[in-house]
Formats: sequence, C-alpha cells, structure tokens
Amino acid sequence: MSFNPSAALACSSLPAPSLFGAEILSFQANQVTNYTRNIWMGLYMNHGAVEIQEASFCNVSIAYTHPGLNDTVNVQVYLPSTKWNGRMQAIGGGGWQAGLSYVALPGMAAAMGEGYVSLSTDAGLGTSDSATWGLLSPGNPNRNLLQNLASTSLNDLAIIGKDVTKKYYGTQPLYSYWNGCSQGGRQGMMLAQRFPEAFDGIAASAPAINWSGIFVGDLWAQVIMNTMNIYPRMCEMQAITAAAITACDAKDSLVDGIIADPDSCDFDPTTLVGTTINCTEIGENFTISSGAAYLTQAMWDGPRNDDSSAGGSLALTTCSSNGTCTADPLSLLPPWVAKFVRKDDNTDTSNITRQEFDQLYHSSINEWSSIMDTNDPDLSQFRARGGKLLTYHGLADGIIPPNSTTSYYDSVTALDPNVHDFYRVFMAPGIAHCFGGSGAFPADTFDAMRAWVENGTVPDTMNATFASNTAIKRTICPYPLKQTYDGVGNATANEGFSCQ
Repeated sequence: MSFNPSAALACSSLPAPSLFGAEILSFQANQVTNYTRNIWMGLYMNHGAVEIQEASFCNVSIAYTHPGLNDTVNVQVYLPSTKWNGRMQAIGGGGWQAGLSYVALPGMAAAMGEGYVSLSTDAGLGTSDSATWGLLSPGNPNRNLLQNLASTSLNDLAIIGKDVTKKYYGTQPLYSYWNGCSQGGRQGMMLAQRFPEAFDGIAASAPAINWSGIFVGDLWAQVIMNTMNIYPRMCEMQAITAAAITACDAKDSLVDGIIADPDSCDFDPTTLVGTTINCTEIGENFTISSGAAYLTQAMWDGPRNDDSSAGGSLALTTCSSNGTCTADPLSLLPPWVAKFVRKDDNTDTSNITRQEFDQLYHSSINEWSSIMDTNDPDLSQFRARGGKLLTYHGLADGIIPPNSTTSYYDSVTALDPNVHDFYRVFMAPGIAHCFGGSGAFPADTFDAMRAWVENGTVPDTMNATFASNTAIKRTICPYPLKQTYDGVGNATANEGFSCQ
C-alpha cells in the first residue's frame, strides 16, 4: 500500500481518540521532521538493525484515566507523514515496564522508520524500571495498576492506535501487529489469549508466561546460597559454565561454543572441585570449591517440590574488596515478593529460607496467576479469527526458563493438535534473554510472522544471524524439532544443518 500524504490530516488538526470506559486527560500532536537515528540489533525486538534517515512523523501523546480507578495511562503513537506501509506495530515492554521505556522507544522509532504506525503504553506505571507504585499501603497492593500492566492497557492500546490511525489517514490499518520480548512477550501471549481481536499477528519472544512463579523462582540460587552459607565468586561460576560448554559442545556434532540441545548435556560440575582457575576479578589463581559445584547443579536443576519445578535461575554474587561475597539477585525480583506476595515494603528477601521460598512460591501463584500469567492453552478464538503467533526463546536464557515456553506449547498442542497451523515456537541455541549470548539471533522473527499473516508463508525454519559476524547464518527449527548438524557441511555457510 502506498500512502498519499495529501490524504492525511495536518498533525496539529488531529482530534483525540475515544475509548469506552476511559476519559481522555490530555492530547498532543506535534510534527517531527528530519528524524535520523541508527537502531542497533537487539534494540528492536524480533528485528535486525534499522537505519532511519530524515523521517517525518506526527508524534501523538495521549493521557487517559479509567474513572474511579485513580490511574493516569500514557500512550504514544508515531504516525509516518510519508511512506506509511498501511500497517500498525505496537511495541511491548520489559521488566516492570509496560512500554514507553528504554526497551520500547528504540523499537517505536525503528518501526516508524520502516513505515509502520508505531505505538506503546506505560499502563499508568510511568517509565521507571521498578515497582514503586506496587503497594498502596502495608497489606494493600495496587491491584488496579497491576491489572493495567497485566492486560487492560494492552487492549486499550490496540483500540487507541486504530482510532488515531483512522483519524489521521482516513482508513484503518490493513494489518495490526504486536511485537515484544520478555514482558513484551508475556503481553503478546495475553493478547492472544484474552483479546484475540486486537492484533492480526503477534511476535512474542522469551515470554514470561508463568510470571507469578518466575518472579519468586528466580530467587532459587540465592536461597541455596543462604542455606549453604556459600557465596562463590563469579569467576568460579563462569569457569564451571565454560567447562560444561566444552564438555557438551560436541554432542551436536559441531564444536562452536554453543550447546544446541541443553537437555543432552550431562556434565557433572563436581568433577571440577579443586581445579585451579585464573580469577580475573581478583587478579590471582583461585580454586573451585565444592560449594560452587553444588550450587551450579542446584541452579541447573531448579527448585523441586512435590508438584512442579520453577526452572533454573541465575546465581549472581557481589564481592567486597576484603573478599566477602553476598548474593546479588536480579533487581526485578525483590519488589514482587515485597509488594505483591508479602505486601510489606520492609520485607528482606536477602535471607529467605527454603521453607519460606516454598511458601512464597505457592502464595504468589495462588493469588496472582489469574491476573499476570499467560498459560491458558485455549487459543481457539485467536485461531478462528486468523491470527498468527510466533515465538523464539533462547536456550541460554537464565532469566526466563526456556522450558516454560515449550511446556506451554505442549499444553496448547494437547488441546489443539493442529496448533502448528497458527502458532510456532523456535528455540534458539546459545541465545540469552531476548538477545546476546554466543548463538545466532533470529532477527527475522517479526518479518516471518508478518509474511505468515499476509501471504500464508509458513515459517518452517527461521534464519538467524550471529551478532559478532552478521555474515554467518544458522537455521533454527520449530519446536519440537531440533537443530542437527551432519558433521560434514560448511557450518560457516549454514550448510549441513537440518531440523529433526
């Protein structure tokens, strides 16, 4: 579709959108010209790098409230002044941010530069990557704002985006898409499950499907460290991980520093106890301890109880100049436990016992799963309206367990054996959380989803690119198939790989 600029309203004349159940508090539309920016790979989720040259767009800022709920939600929309491709792309958030953040803004700019109407929402949370809003008073979490983050703001965003688009261009977008990873991936799954009419296609990668369990489960390594009173230096943990990669690398018939099938790796970290390593963080040799080996195995195994596993977690520590080390969990986790599980800002998560961990884990799921989690396997409405859902998840993701994505896919498959017709998951060897790691990044994820929606081009495989050398490609496979190498082909030229 080629857009005729003369058909659009002047940016300054654009009227405010309408949204049932909401009151518009403020509306601004300002013309931006000669916008130039380079967006690196990894900043535009599910895409490669984008170079924006002298773009012009109408920058729309909207604030609204749901009367009676005491919230102020901010939405931003970029409307290309020329070269609109007739499509809308909503950008998701990351961590505690629903969007309109350092995670989302580069993607909004890149999408606009590619010709999309781009948009994002802060869900009323602001742009700080914390949950300062989470507790109204001791014992009383802010359920309204959590509900905004969980789901409400997502459908609102779709409605606002389509309304603003129609008022500016005189026509609805031909296709509307969601794009996100991590929190943005969870948001995408929520849209497919609860708002199947909102978007035609969804790229939802490394999704935090089981949010209520993950945000406690990722404290597992800290709990083990507290129980053992052992806090290894990071160089110990890194040395053990490197040894595991070396031991298991060849199992996929290609020695490249990447484990294509982590489930096949049976490395025993206790075999390294007593090994001397060069610890660069202290500038001297260091001996791997039995505590570090045990912790590594416990981290890989994840928390076990009678009925489930929350998956593994990162074992992070910080050490002072005198050599004393303490656990250093991800900053995203303590606010969830304090504000939504314990409901007390004075909660100290640094000394959680194993028994307390089990209690917190189950309490979190029991109270919040129905709001935050996106593990409903019934995607029948999304399928019926022709929607397509595409996901990748890095097999080296230490924040959101990759098996949470495959387990969900299995549950959808059990309900709908033909799930492959509209929903596919690709597991990316060596990729960390959303981006990074030693593996090849599937930068074509969004474009593959779009081609599936618009042209019926089924993504039987996806090409992935190494960030360290974009000339080298790899083929990644739709789950449950796995990437295999025949041991003969030129791996640098992406030869000899197949999905089996």
